Amino acid sequence: MRGLVSVFQRERNFRIHVALATLVVVAGLLFQVSSFEWIALILCIGIVIAAEAMNSAIESLADTVHPEMDPGIRLAKDAAAGSVLLASLAAAIVGGIVFIPKIWELLSKS
Repeated sequence: MRGLVSVFQRERNFRIHVALATLVVVAGLLFQVSSFEWIALILCIGIVIAAEAMNSAIESLADTVHPEMDPGIRLAKDAAAGSVLLASLAAAIVGGIVFIPKIWELLSKS
């Protein structure tokens, strides 16, 4: 837990992901998503937050080991950040699949 608290305190993007995850959970409760939808949403939340934590760990380690600008370090940091982007895009697609029909149905009733 100490590592997650540390990342939460230091990394703005991690806090953004946690805030968005909280919104997804609230939306899931409001829209009463199914068990399978909860599974998909929780897996996506876990993967994105884990990827962001790993990205932060890689950046911190890289900066500690080699504080000067280095092309290899830059490549490692860019790859780690890219993994967060891919996880986030996949999560957004899953969120769209789960929530867009529910929002559409809600708007259609109005």
